[in-house]
Amino acid sequence: MSDIVIRPARTDDVGAMYALLEPLVDRRILLGKELVSLYEAVQEFVVAESEGQVLGCGALHVIWRDIGEVRTLLVREDRLHEGIGGRIVEVLEARAIELGLDRLFCLTFEVSFFTRHGFAPIGEQIVDPDVYAQLLRSPDAGVAEFLDLAHVKPNTLGNTRMLKHL
Repeated sequence: MSDIVIRPARTDDVGAMYALLEPLVDRRILLGKELVSLYEAVQEFVVAESEGQVLGCGALHVIWRDIGEVRTLLVREDRLHEGIGGRIVEVLEARAIELGLDRLFCLTFEVSFFTRHGFAPIGEQIVDPDVYAQLLRSPDAGVAEFLDLAHVKPNTLGNTRMLKHL
């Protein structure tokens, strides 16, 4: 695993990221993303790379002053259980701290993975009512998932909302 580098994603990586994502979308493990959305958010992503091959990726999306979301965390299926996902999460956490975030949110089926990395399931609203009101104005589907809004529940049924304090 020492030959694996976690680095900021570049636009040239987006095709490989999309190729990793699509099988998981087909199996309803992750929500689909349009290719254009990946390009628009490329600066939020890091990739795990070895010998010129993208093995995994993950994104950090800022939701509010003190909270961000780990998004689109995935590792190539033939490279699972090698610690790549954990290394990606560590890099995203370091980026979150550099940005001044105190908490990280994720929406996942992989509860045991995120629990091993310090996340815990959460229930009801975890932001102040004033912040909640501001976040309601966001057009971002991930923010709606964070808020547990009813209109996104059909897309996320069965996922667990988790939080980590940094």
